[in-house]
Amino acid sequence: MTEEDKKKKTEEYALRLINLARDTIIVNMRFMDVALNRLKVEKKEYLFGVATDGEHFYYDPTEILKLYDRAPEYVARTYLHSLLHCIFNHNFGYEELDQEVWDLSCDIAVENIIMELDLNSVRLPDDDVRQIKLKGMRRDVKSFTADKIYKYFLVNPLAKVDREAFMSLFCLDRHIYWKKAEKYEISNAAWKKISERIKADIKTFSKNSTHSESLMSNLEDATRNKPDYRDILNRFCTMGEELSVNDEEFDYIYYTYGLSTYGNMPLVEPLEFKDVKKIKDFAIVLDTSASCRGDIIRSFLKITYGILKDRDNFFNHINVHIIQSDNEVHKDTKIVDQAGFDEFIKKGKLLGFGGTDYRPAFEYVDKLIEDEEFDNFKGLIYFTDGYGIYPEKAPEYDCMFAFLSEDERKPEVPWWAIPVVIDTDQIEKSEKGK
Repeated sequence: MTEEDKKKKTEEYALRLINLARDTIIVNMRFMDVALNRLKVEKKEYLFGVATDGEHFYYDPTEILKLYDRAPEYVARTYLHSLLHCIFNHNFGYEELDQEVWDLSCDIAVENIIMELDLNSVRLPDDDVRQIKLKGMRRDVKSFTADKIYKYFLVNPLAKVDREAFMSLFCLDRHIYWKKAEKYEISNAAWKKISERIKADIKTFSKNSTHSESLMSNLEDATRNKPDYRDILNRFCTMGEELSVNDEEFDYIYYTYGLSTYGNMPLVEPLEFKDVKKIKDFAIVLDTSASCRGDIIRSFLKITYGILKDRDNFFNHINVHIIQSDNEVHKDTKIVDQAGFDEFIKKGKLLGFGGTDYRPAFEYVDKLIEDEEFDNFKGLIYFTDGYGIYPEKAPEYDCMFAFLSEDERKPEVPWWAIPVVIDTDQIEKSEKGK
């Protein structure tokens, strides 16, 4: 048999094994059919494994035969592994992360799901070793999503030998095309729709299995519409007049015609006042309890100020109260201009560091409103870790709770509050970018 014949045979057997793996996944998990149809299968020689970019499932025929020799279940397991990366949008937003840590976190997340599903057709001989490896992490990571695992590893970095041990067990595919996935904006939206479809279909599957908890939590994470702190800040803007040229109502044709015809005499003058939507009256409450570090509080203020300053959202004269509170209000700093905000961020001292009770701060703000301290109060932003006592009655103004991170154990947020998560790694990333 010639080398060309051997190559054709290898490609033929590999494609058969890929199709068999595909059928195996559909038979055991019917809700995966849409996802499988979305991912185009494509042969790629010298890939030395399998990979996906969100559009294709690439495979090296020679490597597929090697996987089958290791254990027949390896082919379906690897196919499913790459497919789950797409379903959970692991390959999008890749360049903003610590890629080495993110790669491993994603691999652990999908492998944990596959093992929890406990399907004979994708079970591997060394799965017991994988389970033992994850045992210690399960005590600290309550929900095994890639995002939670990633944050765990950022706080608890692995030594080189441990990282290599994890990679040898959990890295079944290559992520070399994940950067390429950034170009596929339509693909990202398409995979989110597929994830939503699977989440709906999974309920039928769950009736016959009690081992899909991690699958559901990962789907919830992939389909959740996470509120953007920048967008929510717009709710604290108010309409007002400001001295500036109103380009929308100014006719430049008459203006330039007058200058050219009569020398220095325009036929129309620009309007001096313009209606704009900017920040003027609102309050920021800083949770200065013992659980909130001072450096994180200052970074939050810098982010908030940076967003407002970058968008030119401040009126010339503002009325912002920065209130420090734990289980009581310790200090209220009134800010009337951008210079005051700068001064507080640089030199403001933080007070408190006791327990957490949100009610005193709300009572204090209500008193400020009653005393007519604000002209047009738009709302309150409360930066906290989430472990506090909420008021029983809803305030008569918008209220945003900005949390340090997602935490299923913290008390439930009241219906009237707007929750938004500003993770510490997001804060650090923002600081580095300045």
